[in-house]
Amino acid sequence: MPRFSNLDDPDYARFAWGRYWRVMGWMAAVTTLAIVLILGVLFLLHGWVSIHLYIAAALGIGFTMLLTAALMGLVFLSSGTGHDDSIDDALDPDAP
Repeated sequence: MPRFSNLDDPDYARFAWGRYWRVMGWMAAVTTLAIVLILGVLFLLHGWVSIHLYIAAALGIGFTMLLTAALMGLVFLSSGTGHDDSIDDALDPDAP
């Protein structure tokens, strides 16, 4: 029988997901700042090379930072709410 997870409680789930999306909002702001700074440095070092360089750099930086933040946020959400401990592990020798 599956064990209880804190995410099964609607109030706690709303709180946990709200915290996750709040962190994602901050990471979107940090990502935007990083993109602007890095594109500025690229422009200072190389001048106006090609619009494609700046588009590719912005998309690559943005996608990488936001995907990393989303996945790490989900890891912490799952671990912090006890959702990881609520699974039935057939390979666990201490399982009932």
